[in-house]
Amino acid sequence: MTVPSVTPSQVRSALLLRDEIALLDLRHEAEYATGHPLFAANMAADRIALEAETRLPRKDVPIVVYDAGEGLVARAADRLAALGYTNVRQLDGGLKAWQAVGYELFQDVNSYAKAFGELVESRRHTPSLAADEVAALIANNANIAILDVRRFDEYATMNIPGSISVPGAELVYRAGRAAPDPETTIIVNCAGRTRSIIGTQSLINAGVPNRVLALRNGTIGWTLAQQDLEHGADRRGGIGAFEGAKANAREVAYRAGVRHVRPEEANALKARSNRTLYRFDIRAGEDYAAGHIGGFRHYPGGQLVQEVDIAAPVRGARILLTDNMGMRADMTASWLAQMGWETYVLDGGYDGALEVGPPEVLPKPDPSHRYRRPYEGTDVATRAMQAYLDWEYGLVEQLRRDATHGFFVI
Repeated sequence: MTVPSVTPSQVRSALLLRDEIALLDLRHEAEYATGHPLFAANMAADRIALEAETRLPRKDVPIVVYDAGEGLVARAADRLAALGYTNVRQLDGGLKAWQAVGYELFQDVNSYAKAFGELVESRRHTPSLAADEVAALIANNANIAILDVRRFDEYATMNIPGSISVPGAELVYRAGRAAPDPETTIIVNCAGRTRSIIGTQSLINAGVPNRVLALRNGTIGWTLAQQDLEHGADRRGGIGAFEGAKANAREVAYRAGVRHVRPEEANALKARSNRTLYRFDIRAGEDYAAGHIGGFRHYPGGQLVQEVDIAAPVRGARILLTDNMGMRADMTASWLAQMGWETYVLDGGYDGALEVGPPEVLPKPDPSHRYRRPYEGTDVATRAMQAYLDWEYGLVEQLRRDATHGFFVI
């Protein structure tokens, strides 16, 4: 089939105007990570049949596909057409044309979430401590609580000694239990920078009474400082919000422009067939499995903020979040709204019939096609870790040059 084309400037205009567009990089993740437009989402051509209908729920959404000269476009367009997608075009000249006209390429994966995290730190001066400073606090038995905001499997692989697992969106919901004494200093860590910055700023924004700081550069910084990590830990933070957390979280969401809707209003959003609506249940996996509202896909809130390009590749779409306790959805929504998403939180909906069962999980890609993150595993070269940090430090300036992001920071 002949695939109609659009120019790089037309794609850029759609992004600036916040029109709906799914800009899809058809290469495998390892190649995608070498450089791509800021809002390009990775969907390898040979995974379209596995992923498209989950990640691209509206069949007439504008889709623009590209490669870097590998000849993937025609086959990908055929696969999308076979699935019923009716508005598929190719980027005229592919990735090389995007670069030739002077537009920015961003390395790594989840790039715009990471760039946003750097912007948050730059604008809010999110407080942090270096690894050696945190190690000294641990050695001196200081009154601290170290909260690891990564996925639990990442935490179990390697963690800061004495830390407990409190994945991203669970922070405000569990901080009162993890650090019941307001004199306890809370230190938030992830593997690198983004999730610890967002986690630390979430607690600050929500008004936790404790002093809160990020572990600067996470487990990468810890390793580069030649500090020892624990392995195989199983400490999980219990449920318990600090006083006022629920009301404060809602106020944070309001300030970010998040709108709350009742079930009948959520149904009206769903009925708008000319707009893409992503619906996510952002609670922990066990909460989702025990009972969830039909039609909501599971995506834990902290990971959703970090991986929104994977979860919601249609830039300009709407996002509706649900959480039976409210505060996790409010805090997650506040960040998505600041990242330029039209974001809603569902009020109620849990008093009717709920579906029971584990989350849908997309099959993992072939490991040989996957980009090896410099912050995962225990055998990463120190030079790769340092290069990754250096890249992150430059993201705010790269955002300025690119000028398509539309982010704001409350």
